[in-house]
Amino acid sequence: MASTQIIPCLFLIFLTNLSFLHAFYLPGSFMHTYTEKEPIFVKVNSLTSIETELPFSYYSLPFCTPQEGIKKSAENLGELLMGDQIDNSPYRFKLNVNESVYLCTTKPLTQQEATLLKQRTRQLYQVNMILDNLPVMRFAEQNGGSIQWTGYPVGFYPSTDSLDDYVINHLKFKVLVHEYQGSEEVIVTGEDGLGVVERDDKKSGYQIVGFEVVPCSIKRDPQHFSNKKMYDSVDKTHCPSEIDKSQIIKEGEKITFTYEVEFEMSDIKWPSRWDAYLKMEGAKIHWFSIMNSMMVVFFLAGIVFIIFLRTVRRDLTKYDELDKEAQAHMNEELSGWKLIVNDVFREPACPKLLCVMVGNGVQITGMAVVTIVFAALGLLSPASRGMLLTGMIILYLFLGITAGYVGVRLWRTINGNSDGWKSLSWFTACFFSGIVFIVLTALNSILWKNKSTGALPVSLFFTLLALWFGISVPLTLLGGLYGTRAEHIEYPVRTNQIPREIPVRTYPSWLLVLGAGTLPFGTLFIELFFILSSLWLGRFYYVFGFLLAVLSLLVIVCGEVSVVLTYMHMCVEDYKWWWKAFFASGSVAFYVFLYSINYLVFDLRSLSGPVSAMLYVGYSFIMALAIMLSTGSIGFLLSFYFVHYLFSSVKID
Repeated sequence: MASTQIIPCLFLIFLTNLSFLHAFYLPGSFMHTYTEKEPIFVKVNSLTSIETELPFSYYSLPFCTPQEGIKKSAENLGELLMGDQIDNSPYRFKLNVNESVYLCTTKPLTQQEATLLKQRTRQLYQVNMILDNLPVMRFAEQNGGSIQWTGYPVGFYPSTDSLDDYVINHLKFKVLVHEYQGSEEVIVTGEDGLGVVERDDKKSGYQIVGFEVVPCSIKRDPQHFSNKKMYDSVDKTHCPSEIDKSQIIKEGEKITFTYEVEFEMSDIKWPSRWDAYLKMEGAKIHWFSIMNSMMVVFFLAGIVFIIFLRTVRRDLTKYDELDKEAQAHMNEELSGWKLIVNDVFREPACPKLLCVMVGNGVQITGMAVVTIVFAALGLLSPASRGMLLTGMIILYLFLGITAGYVGVRLWRTINGNSDGWKSLSWFTACFFSGIVFIVLTALNSILWKNKSTGALPVSLFFTLLALWFGISVPLTLLGGLYGTRAEHIEYPVRTNQIPREIPVRTYPSWLLVLGAGTLPFGTLFIELFFILSSLWLGRFYYVFGFLLAVLSLLVIVCGEVSVVLTYMHMCVEDYKWWWKAFFASGSVAFYVFLYSINYLVFDLRSLSGPVSAMLYVGYSFIMALAIMLSTGSIGFLLSFYFVHYLFSSVKID
């Protein structure tokens, strides 16, 4: 879906002179120009909470329903996976018409409804509304300053000691509109994702550039509204500061819902309307993260430089200058990495599993790089909910061809022939995807049990299976076929039949491998905090330029760490470097998972209950596994190239 909308947009931009444009229109957004008094309809998304992370339908609570009935909006794959459920709502406005409107009065709350409403209030659930693709925003005072939030709370309670809860039943909306006189050709992206060149002369009017709300709780007399119908006018009111004038939640209580809407002219232009949501806070912290990562890169680069130019090059030059008799004599006195010349390419333990994990790692790395580059260029807009996740899934499916190619070609190198490449390709196609599918199925059963909108429908499971076995598996097999026909990677030295004995070490080698992961983690952990905050605290993450820089530095650090560690192991005559090169950089996932647990304990203290904790740990495990495969494959491939280049320069026979 993402790929289908990017190509037409780029093509149209190429055809159109950019001087005609005053701004860049993000794909996935649709510029709508309204006329005076034109009806505008508000949509509602799932209720969300940073305490439980279980989304629920808006209409799971006793709210007013539309006269025409509840209708679901079309959702893409990413929205479904994220638990979004967008429905129509009874809230509707007329452009530039300020009004105060009555919605409905509920029937007396049953004990079950009152208990559920109080529970959602205590669990800090937020109502999420959307107008012209803009989430509703509210401003709150905190620590002497004003902070902005998307959505508004279901209700509130005076204190933790209080047993009373109060529902939000009156909303004061402010809609910011920009008067626009179109006179130029612009490229916009329709709801179907295709770019359209339009002449804006016919689109003069008003554009919605802001959507704000002030939630109130007002106790009203239901008898006073007994003769009112939906959308009848009511008097404007102020939000009461006295708690006894707020609408309490209790069994048998009737709740009256009303709202006000005020339109305000704004100088904000339509292409800039998302700036309020995407304000980049903590830019200095991001720069500090990059500078910290560059320090690590330069430090490791210095070590690699010393290894290559001072140690390895010196030994090779000295060896090449000797005659054959001197070389033969020197062979008897060799030490360090030169002693394992006939064992360095000995087949590792579990070679098929290594090939599968490297293939999956290349696939995940390619998906991450392409997605972040597109996002950094502004081609995956937050206005297109779910498009980032949808794009990642589609890229992962089609990059199965690279996973099959890399895995099978590495298998041919280790095994010496292509026997078993089909089973290897199948294993590659099912390894990471299968683990993720099993974990998601387990987590989905928890969501089903709790009747959350985050639970994937059965039809979506079959859709994912069809995409998996209809696209990913065939492409992986095709990539494996290409791998069997690719040029064979020849080892530069022969391997003895009898393996050499590895000297006993004073400390276990896995300890060094595990410690090596701290360096890649040092380049990642600051940005990881912002990513986790985006995932679990409902904040927008859109500093993909910084993330692209951090990813580039992470790739460099992973390669350098694995090369240095591989060389260190060979210097102590340890030729079993294959898996150690993979986990030297892949062990960063261990620290990422530990950091995720630390974030759960110290930064997500509002997250409550075993269900929420299980969801968090499950998703964190998937993230850590993907990072391990990606970073491990980067480190392994660079180490393999290093070892191959090093021993191709040796003339020992």
